[in-house]
Amino acid sequence: MSLQGAQGPLPTAVEMEEGHLPVMVEEVLESLAPAPGSFQIDATVGGGGHSLRVLGATNPDGRLLGLDADRAAIARTARRLEGFGDRVTLRQTNFEHLADAAAEAGFVPAGGVLLDLGLSSNQLADDERAFSFRSNGPLDMRFDTSRGVPASALIAELDEQQLTTLFRQFGEEPHARRIARAIVAARAREPIETGAQLAAVVAAAAPAPLRGRRRVHPATRVFQALRIAVNKELETLPKALEAAVDVLGEGGRLAIISYHSLEDRIVKRFIAAERRGCTCPPEFPVCVCGRLPRLALVGPQPRRPTQEEIERNPRSRSALLRAALKLAA
Repeated sequence: MSLQGAQGPLPTAVEMEEGHLPVMVEEVLESLAPAPGSFQIDATVGGGGHSLRVLGATNPDGRLLGLDADRAAIARTARRLEGFGDRVTLRQTNFEHLADAAAEAGFVPAGGVLLDLGLSSNQLADDERAFSFRSNGPLDMRFDTSRGVPASALIAELDEQQLTTLFRQFGEEPHARRIARAIVAARAREPIETGAQLAAVVAAAAPAPLRGRRRVHPATRVFQALRIAVNKELETLPKALEAAVDVLGEGGRLAIISYHSLEDRIVKRFIAAERRGCTCPPEFPVCVCGRLPRLALVGPQPRRPTQEEIERNPRSRSALLRAALKLAA
């Protein structure tokens, strides 16, 4: 039933064939400490790499619930984990609905919840949605293409000020206005409908990098901002974090991998608030809200990938892992 070969620290043949390496997988396993017989939830199942290792660690009878808003990710993971039989339950849903999905599947209380907030290599290679600025496919960027509006609609409809605000707020792009102005001028000549088209406009508008600075594609922050906007990522993340704590049993573990400061700031503040418990104003002499701490830290905060992992998988370089343990429910 289980894939025993997936338990070593190096990339497995299955992972290499899938073209996706799970990020900080050893650190995730240390943080979650998945035990045989436990219920584990991978709320962003993606390429299934973390799930594969968690299932190996929970042999012979641990169960895993995998969630993802991306229908293609669920289909890939179903094929990848089919050897585990009824130990695996998969659902296509956004992680903001984690609590409902866990209750319906019988995974409450859970022993561990993982949120990996990054894109998978499969998504970056998907030419039908243009998550990558190298894509000649339609500029979509939605995880769930049955909901919301594609990125091309934002590029076509937002005015210069709205685009500037979007790129600053969700991309932390220092040249937001300059890029927004270039997009408005370019779309007046012809529609911007593909990832490669948008990347070319941004690259032409952005200033050259300073000498000696690491070369990052100038469209990186713009693409991040659009993806966050169309998927409402910063709106759904706090809901997912709250749901994760709710479904964990006493002693259960929560692990979150973020890839940029906007996400990490939300995660860091959420964990700090749950460690503190009390929400009374500082000037109150005693607590009157009665709210108790629900989380305690697990390990150093945040953990980062090793240099060896970064060399093996450059996409891991910006990853930050934070982990916490659920106190008495």
